Amino acid sequence: MLNMKLATSIAAAGLYCFTAGVALAEEAHVAPIKEYVAANIDPWLSDATVVDAIKAQNAANASITQADIDKLDQDWRAQATAGSKPMVDAVLGNALSKFLSEKKAASGDMITEVFVTDAHGLNVGQSDVTSDYWQGDEAKWQKTFAMGPGAVFVDEVETDESTQALQSQVSETIVDPATGEAIGAITIGINLENL
Repeated sequence: MLNMKLATSIAAAGLYCFTAGVALAEEAHVAPIKEYVAANIDPWLSDATVVDAIKAQNAANASITQADIDKLDQDWRAQATAGSKPMVDAVLGNALSKFLSEKKAASGDMITEVFVTDAHGLNVGQSDVTSDYWQGDEAKWQKTFAMGPGAVFVDEVETDESTQALQSQVSETIVDPATGEAIGAITIGINLENL
């Protein structure tokens, strides 16, 4: 009887250690990603191209309703894979999207995607087409912009469908350098194999 209790305790301890080890391994990507972002992304978040684009969209969307947001998101989703996509093309063709595409290209395949959202969680600019226009219902926006200045959220590790590389998304609040006020958020896909 004692041997059975001992065996059960050892098995439980082993399971606990295995589970804790898996959790630690999964979280091991967080610190290196935060270091990469602090050194390589944060310096350009106060660039006028980023700040001015967000502020302009926030002003344009000052009285937007949830029904308006839902309609914009539906339109984007329909256009994202369609032949004609004026809304998607307008965002991809703006100055901020060009800026973000250049930053992605200059990253040496470290950045898999990058997009910026406004105070409502709507896309302002992006390096690649996103599947939806409204990010406000997702953790990437809720755990950054909604939390205020200084908020950083590193998501779980996943396999990129197109490249099959391991990646994680990191998101953080963007602030107006003149006021320190939260104005939007950025999400960056990081290639963990290159990190």
